[in-house]
This record gives sequence, structure tokens and C-alpha cells, in this order.
Amino acid sequence: MCSTPLTHAPLGQAVSYPTNYDPAHLFPIARSINRAALKIIRPWFGADLWQAYELSWLNLKGKPLVAVGRFEFDQNSTHLVESKSLKLYLNSLNETRFESIETVRETIRRDLSQAAGMAVNVTLWHPDEADSLAQRPLAGNCIDALDIEISRYEPAPDLLHCVSDTELVNETLVSHLLKSNCPVTGQPDWGSVQIQYTGRAIDRASLLRYIVSLRRHTEFHEHCVEKMFCDLMQACEPEHLTVLACYTRRGGLDINPWRSTENKAPGIPRTLRQ
Repeated sequence: MCSTPLTHAPLGQAVSYPTNYDPAHLFPIARSINRAALKIIRPWFGADLWQAYELSWLNLKGKPLVAVGRFEFDQNSTHLVESKSLKLYLNSLNETRFESIETVRETIRRDLSQAAGMAVNVTLWHPDEADSLAQRPLAGNCIDALDIEISRYEPAPDLLHCVSDTELVNETLVSHLLKSNCPVTGQPDWGSVQIQYTGRAIDRASLLRYIVSLRRHTEFHEHCVEKMFCDLMQACEPEHLTVLACYTRRGGLDINPWRSTENKAPGIPRTLRQ
């Protein structure tokens, strides 16, 4: 269960639809609280990449304009931002006049960076710029077709094991059966996960059972990915490991966290469910 204090967070509470621009809607959550409970064997690199599909504002003549946004929060930032608060913040732009799309981008960049405690990269696209957000599936071997029996639906890292101590592989495995739950509302968070690693071969059945064991787990998206990364590192000690989760859209936002032993971002896809 997430131990982050969320008493005053807007998630799970009735809130008024904002009519004026207000960065105070953003609700930061300290990353350090959740990480204190993890057994971190090796330091990681990573980021949380958000995609916003419901973004609008007014030009100086009062005409509405729309865009698709991408916000990249470095995992070294002191805080992540609670998702409903980000949606409320973006909605506060709807009736606000801006000189240009660049002014909007800079405004969002400044406000998110202040909330996160570190610079946030912000990119905005016009809807006609489809190539930048084209649907692209997760690369790798999908393990979902394995005919296995599953009985555990709470986090069970003890399920993970390797095929042997000698067989070394370099492979990418994918599952679309990732599900966790919001730590405030209890609503389901659906996603796909891609695991790239070099090391002893992970038993695929054990990996699928482990992924499904998060089904009743209550945690934010970013924390779930860090937990998976740490559990895999502890169980199999791979030379290289990257864990990427692509969560489905909620409230016009999807969140795609990745953590890796390498300082190199994986290609972020946009799956059918997003």
C-alpha cells in the first residue's frame, strides 16, 4: 500500500472545474517516501513520460486552439505530480488567452518543473502532426499466451526465478496483463510492460505469474515500475535491465515510466490501448 500522504490531494475528492489559469492545482508527491521501502540493489536511470490528449487554450482573439502534449519528468526529480491535479491544471488553461503555442509550452514547462523540483521537458504538437504520435506496439516476445495456472494476486517477488545459473540471454519480453490499483480511489490502472534484459534467462512462466501478482496492488504507476525493477534485480541480478510500462489513458492522460541500468531511454511506443 502506498505510504505517501494524500489527505489533501484532489484525487478521489469532489473538485470544481477550473475556469482560470492556476498552477496551484498541481499536487506534488515526494518520491523518497515510496523509495524508502524498496530494496535498491543498483542505481537506475529513467523518466516518467506523460502524454496529454486534452489540451486547449485561447489565442489573443479568444479563439480556442488545441494540441497534444508530452511531458518528461526525470526520475531524479524530488517529486512526481498526482495525475488528477495535472488534469485540473491543464483544464485551467482552457479559458486562458496566450500569445502563442510557445508561450503555452513555456508556461507548462515552468509550472511542472517547479512542482517536480527539476526541469521537465515539454513538447506540444498540433493534431495534424500525426507522425509524432503514431500508434506503435511494444517490441518483444509476448508471454501472455503461456498456459499457466495463477492463484496469487498480491505482489509476490518470490515467484521470480531464472531457468539456470549458466544460460545467459539478451531478450525482450512483453505482457499486456499488467494491472494495479489507484492508492486513493481503488480504481484499476491497466497497462502493458516491456522487460529488456541481459543475464541469466528468466523463467517466463514465473515472470508472468509475478506480473499478474500485482493485480490487487495499490500504488502509483511510477512506483509500480520501480518495484518491478527492484524485484527483478534482486531475483535474477541481470547485467542490464530496462522496465517500461505503458499505462492506458485516463482523463486524457497516459503515463509511461521507465527505469534502466543504462542511461539510454527506450523507444516509447503508443500502444493500441492508449
